[in-house]
Amino acid sequence: MILSALTAISPVDGRYRGRVEKLDAYFSEFALIRYRVMIEIHYFTALWELPLPQLAGISASDVQRLSGIWEYFSLEDAARVKEIEKTTNHDVKAVEYFLKEQFDARGLSAYKEFIHLGLTSQDINNTAVPLSIREALEEAYMPAMEKLMDKLKELAAAWMEVPMLAYTHGQPASPTKLGKEIMVFAERLEVQLSLLKSLPLYAKFGGATGNLNAHKVAYPLVDWNAFANRFVGEKLGLGRSQYTTQIAHYDDHGAIFDTLKRINSILLDLDRDMWLYISMNYFKQQVKKGEVGSSTMPHKVNPIDFENSEGNLGIANAGFEHLTQKLPVSRLQRDLTDSTVTRFIGVPFAHTLIAMDSTLRGLGKLLLNREAIDRDLEENQAVVGEAIQTILRREGYPHPYEALKELTRGNHPVTRDTILSFIDQLDIGENVKQELRNITPRNYTGIF
Repeated sequence: MILSALTAISPVDGRYRGRVEKLDAYFSEFALIRYRVMIEIHYFTALWELPLPQLAGISASDVQRLSGIWEYFSLEDAARVKEIEKTTNHDVKAVEYFLKEQFDARGLSAYKEFIHLGLTSQDINNTAVPLSIREALEEAYMPAMEKLMDKLKELAAAWMEVPMLAYTHGQPASPTKLGKEIMVFAERLEVQLSLLKSLPLYAKFGGATGNLNAHKVAYPLVDWNAFANRFVGEKLGLGRSQYTTQIAHYDDHGAIFDTLKRINSILLDLDRDMWLYISMNYFKQQVKKGEVGSSTMPHKVNPIDFENSEGNLGIANAGFEHLTQKLPVSRLQRDLTDSTVTRFIGVPFAHTLIAMDSTLRGLGKLLLNREAIDRDLEENQAVVGEAIQTILRREGYPHPYEALKELTRGNHPVTRDTILSFIDQLDIGENVKQELRNITPRNYTGIF
């Protein structure tokens, strides 16, 4: 059966393909091969620039032409690498042999044994993967997050003066403002995004077991540690771990995945709150002509975007959790478990982007229902009890909390008239009584 959106096993490659295909450039098999090719060419160029005496016969124009191998790397090129891999049964060695073919085609056969000189596979993988993560964050994740943040701030500004009943423990609580409640999420996201942007990504680049053994034995007079630091830092723009086994520590990857997980948890909290506000009729939802809410109940408009986001965030966080727990753990100088797991990185990224897009869609459909919000405020006059008892404390009134508790906590309705009658019987000055009368659920909203 031919792979298509209908035959794909994963919804990332099927149902949601159109929403995440931009991640192909970072996490597909094609992308991984291209990153590997790019790093091998950069490394060969760095050896030429060192310079290694054996590469003196290569001209600057030759080197420039070599960059085209990765700059114009095609699906056909990747297919050739995969064809070679059928024989080698080794994906990085297949890249090396592909490059040797490219050198042959360019008349550079005399220099092709300097491709991958002294390296192990992980010197390539552990530079390719952090590069892919960094570029995916910068070019796909952050732009999507900026759109979501812009929408949250837009809604917060529009609703900043809308008083609303708050709920703590699911019970009516001191009133708040809708815009401020939206800003709670905006602030939480901003803090974690700032942390995410500050987290460095490191590469492992040190030969078979991290000691640059082969480099030193072949060229003992070269400062290979300085070379490796320069190569990773200047050519690739990554940090370099100084003391490694054959593979990266992955602790930096774990920090990034943990932060992405926390951001997703904030989005999950937002989704659930929006879902609840819709269920409380505080929001209605825009609908497109022809859309169906329920297959059997024509009146329903289900909050499907927030539900879709919640489901995808759960899958994403499960994936990030496994990456965080598995990648930093490897037996002795290495085992192969990280190879399998790093190929999975794009999956939680994809589910995260789907979730963010769904949340954004959901926010874009919200229609404020002031009538329902105002009705809840009017029907919950008891929430001004906190305000009244606090002013009574200020005035030195005896046992104010207990007095308001008796008034508001019984199984009887507390109306506006109930509150006013209570104020009238208080043994306090008329000016304070008037101060208390002026307090309503609509204006008892604090500093925001």
